Amino acid sequence: MDYRIEKDSMGELKVPVNAYYGVQTQRAVENFPISGIRPLPDWIRATVLVKKAAAIVNNKLNLLDGKKADAIVQACDEILNGKNLDQFVVDVYQAGAGTSHNMNANEVIANRAIEILGGKRGDYSIVSANDDVNMAQSTNDVIPAVIRISAILLVDKFLPVLGELERSFAKKAKEFDHVIKSGRTHLQDATPIRLGQEFSGYAACISGHIDRIKLVREDLTHLGIGGTAVGTGVNADPGYRKLMVEELSRLTGINFKQAENYFEAMQSMAGAVSLSGALRNLALDITRIANDLRLLSSGPRTGFAEIKLPAVQPGSSIMPGKVNPSILEMVNMVSYQVIGLDTTVACSTQAGQIELNVMMPVIGFDLTFALEIYRNALHVLRVKCIDGIEADEAVCKEFAEKSVSIVTALTPHIGYLKAAEVVKEAVKKNKGVRAVLLEMKLLDEKLLNEILDPFKLTEVGRH
Repeated sequence: MDYRIEKDSMGELKVPVNAYYGVQTQRAVENFPISGIRPLPDWIRATVLVKKAAAIVNNKLNLLDGKKADAIVQACDEILNGKNLDQFVVDVYQAGAGTSHNMNANEVIANRAIEILGGKRGDYSIVSANDDVNMAQSTNDVIPAVIRISAILLVDKFLPVLGELERSFAKKAKEFDHVIKSGRTHLQDATPIRLGQEFSGYAACISGHIDRIKLVREDLTHLGIGGTAVGTGVNADPGYRKLMVEELSRLTGINFKQAENYFEAMQSMAGAVSLSGALRNLALDITRIANDLRLLSSGPRTGFAEIKLPAVQPGSSIMPGKVNPSILEMVNMVSYQVIGLDTTVACSTQAGQIELNVMMPVIGFDLTFALEIYRNALHVLRVKCIDGIEADEAVCKEFAEKSVSIVTALTPHIGYLKAAEVVKEAVKKNKGVRAVLLEMKLLDEKLLNEILDPFKLTEVGRH
């Protein structure tokens, strides 16, 4: 036989003989052959942390036998150390609320605990998936807690990557601080700017997003675990809530707190959508910055070519020697994916009804997926692109000197209309502004050189 027979409230079902999961997981596998996508490691980790904490707490409350509790904790620790992750087999698109995932975890932990105690998988008389592993819990309070815990675990990996990206931009800002170039507004020539100033704007932008994500992280530390089915705490000991928050804080090193209102904690996904929205806002700015860098590096002969990106791979299967901004293109694609995931989270968040949001599985997956892929993408962006950017100072200088918008600095001396005449004449004759001004004898050369000093033109806003 390559299967065993297990029974639940709906009857008997064949389960693969070597599986740690059980009958309820098998039903979900058969019911939801949707995407082939399984839960991500940090989502599993957060779920198992809740189960481990519950076993410890229920044992402290003298509700769970010590031997069972120890076996459950050992089974959880094995998963937390990377074992049996392949036993979490339920598709991320599954029954509402996440009951299938919750039972998948309960069964895997129970069957491993059964083995530890000398029994055979499927003998739930030794350790019950529902009565022991899921003691004092409901999918309805476990999954909201898992969303928050997994999000914080991933944010704590994500923020250092963002910090490194900010520092990389700041380093380039300092490196390029002396490089004068033409500014551009509406993709038309504008007054001079230093390349370092442009990059300092990118660094400051990332810094602002770090601060906003940190604020959202704090909101996610409030847990409604212990609310059980609808927030009332039915089937949980009165001391369970406080002890669970303390134990999860101890296990993770994160300062979790009890929710102020357990009904709100189970009804509302506000914290999840806030984090998703913060990632969306970051993605919008990262897309903008990536597009800037693609434009500034365009060429090498027919574009701006003011900066040079590191070459990472051939850019064409037909045009020899072509090199594309491949890393930036990848980052744009991931950014668009993050924005799309946020749309799903937002729609799912408002779909909650009465005491529960049944869309939690897709909220949890999309938030976890967004944090994971964006962390990886932004690390690659820094290492394979930003850190290796070089400035073409000659090109920057040439464009700065060609720009007719430097005439802006002359309007206090000759007036807006006369300055506009100078621009039209310079464009018509294809001459520099300086030459036209001297021809028209509007200013003497000494004063003109002082006013049009390129570096001074980039410093007028500094006090």
